[in-house]
Amino acid sequence: MTTKLQTLVRHEGEAPRERSTCGWRDRLISREDSDVAAWVHAVDIDGAREHYHKRGTELYYVLDGEGTVMLDGELHPVRKGSIVQIPPGVVHGAKGKMRVLVIGIPDIADDDLFYPE
Repeated sequence: MTTKLQTLVRHEGEAPRERSTCGWRDRLISREDSDVAAWVHAVDIDGAREHYHKRGTELYYVLDGEGTVMLDGELHPVRKGSIVQIPPGVVHGAKGKMRVLVIGIPDIADDDLFYPE
C-alpha cells in the first residue's frame, strides 16, 4: 500500500520560531506536521553546538551570509549558495553570520540528537 504525503504551503513568518542547537530556527516543516518525508527549518546560525544524528541526514543550504561548517573536526568555509550534505554519525556545527535552510531526512525525531563526549 502506498502512503500519499500531504501537500503543504507555509510562508516564512507563519512558522513557529524557537531557539535550537544551532541558533534561532523557523520550523517551516517540522514535528507538528504529519505525513511529511522530511523536515525543513530556516536557521539563523548563532553559537551552533556540535552534535550528530544516528539516523538522520541533513542538508545545509546557505541562504545568506558566510561562515564555516565543522564536519568531524574539519572546518569548511561556506557562503551564500553553498550546500553541505551531512550523513548520519558526522559530528557537525557551524559558526558565522548566516541564514541556512536545513533539510533533515527522514522527518525530525527528538530522540536523534546526540552530543559528542
